[in-house]
Amino acid sequence: MTVAESERLRLRWFNGGDAAFISELLNEPSWIQYIGDKGIKTLQDAMHYLENGPIAMYKRVGFGLYVVELKQSDEPIGMCGLIKRDALEDIDLGFAFLPAYWRKGYAFEAASTVMSYGRHALGIRRIVAILSPDNDRSRKLLEKLGFRFESTVRLPPNGEELKLYAFGA
Repeated sequence: MTVAESERLRLRWFNGGDAAFISELLNEPSWIQYIGDKGIKTLQDAMHYLENGPIAMYKRVGFGLYVVELKQSDEPIGMCGLIKRDALEDIDLGFAFLPAYWRKGYAFEAASTVMSYGRHALGIRRIVAILSPDNDRSRKLLEKLGFRFESTVRLPPNGEELKLYAFGA
């Protein structure tokens, strides 16, 4: 299901056909460094991640992480979306892209589209984002989007200290 489109990108719900892409993305060194190793070693692991992560969240709250595709080719290049975490009061913006698509403006375009969707279609007034203290690339993107540093937080299961940025009321 297509959620939103921008000039160059389409954002849609994940489905079982995205397992190979998820396996590739979640095994990128940058994903493992800044987000964590999700233990995705097989296509079956990737399916399990999709079913118990994004797809379950669509069913539970009506939104989640979305596949980011190039409109011109339907090629998946990353993920971006809104996450409702039990450990956070607010809705959280999440994003990750394959390195081949960094520095081309896709993350900004996708995140701007997701934030607009969240505010206008879902009525979300405040959106937060969490990131590792050393993730400067994501910090710069969040600041470009209008997010401001608010505090540090520790989330289960590992209690790692993360920076929390906020946008909106």
